[in-house]
Formats: sequence, C-alpha cells, structure tokens
Amino acid sequence: MSEVKLAAESRTEFGKGAARRIRRENKVPGVLYGHGSDPLHLTLPGHELLLALRTPNVLISLDIDGKTNELAIPKAVQRDPLKGFLEHVDLLLVKRGEKVTVEVPVHAEGELAPGGNLLEHVLTALPVEAEATHIPEAVTVSVEGLEAGASVHAKDITLPSGVTLAVDEDAVVLQVLQAQAEETAGEAAEGEEAAEA
Repeated sequence: MSEVKLAAESRTEFGKGAARRIRRENKVPGVLYGHGSDPLHLTLPGHELLLALRTPNVLISLDIDGKTNELAIPKAVQRDPLKGFLEHVDLLLVKRGEKVTVEVPVHAEGELAPGGNLLEHVLTALPVEAEATHIPEAVTVSVEGLEAGASVHAKDITLPSGVTLAVDEDAVVLQVLQAQAEETAGEAAEGEEAAEA
C-alpha cells in the first residue's frame, strides 16, 4: 500500500467563483471529513493529487498548513466530463490500525478453456474491509481453464491477510459466457421467410 504525502491548505472561500480561482492556479478544492469532526475544506496541489489518484484507494498523508498531519483515503472524485481534469475531491479521514470498507479492483489472469467463450466481469471491484494502512491495490483471480457456465464467487477469491469480504460471499464476481454461434446463411434465410409469413 503506497502512502503519498501532499501539502494542503485550509480554505475559507466557497462557491463556484472560489473553486474556479483555485482550479486556475492548478489546484483542486477538496473536503476532508470523518470521525465525527467538522468537514475541513482544503486546497490541494492538482498535479500531485492527479498522480496520487492513479493508485486505487491510495493512502494520502496530508500536511495541512504546515501545522497538522492527517491520513485520508479518496472517497469521491469529480472530474470534468470532457477534459478529465480534477474538479473536486472528497477525502475520508482515517487512523492507523482502523478498518475501512473500500472497493478493490479485480484482475483476471489465465486463459479460458478453448471455444471462444467470453469472460464477464460482474463486479469490476470487490468490496472489502481492510486496515487503512494495508489496503490491497487489487485482487487477482485465476480463470485458467474455466468453461462456459462457470462462475467465480466472492468466497472463491483469496484475500491478503487481514482483509475480509464486505459483500455477500455468494456474490458472482466473474462468469464465463458461451460464445454466440454465428447463424449460417440458410438459417438466416429461413428466419426471414418465417417473419414474412
């Protein structure tokens, strides 16, 4: 689990105008909340935050105004739908040793059984509970040799030590779909004649 240090400034200006001014300076408005404390409005460095958010569930060590240090994980990220730049970020305050519920990306590895079958990701991310400082970056599932109709349930996935499922253990994570056979020209013609009749 990577920990990224970011310098943050507390902010007192709110609204669209203030947010635009912050973004013009290549910074991102954000809010830090959790543990029953009042939300703390922050200004974060844009480029460094963008790099940090490339890691799912990254642990961010915030140096706020050079006075206090807080640990946080990203909870909600708003991006510009066209340009993709960061517009706002919600951060959840966490403590070392505390358990948090997060979604961890699911990666499949291996080859399916021959036959051109398709692998469907029913869940692209698996909800788990883990210690805030030991959140896995992803979980890997072997699909080696799986045939059409086979599925992988949450309970079938091996999780790192200290990580538990935060979803029904019978939830389907991956399933193998049978490849659709292409219609032959004769079958297509028969279908058209039946439709005309």
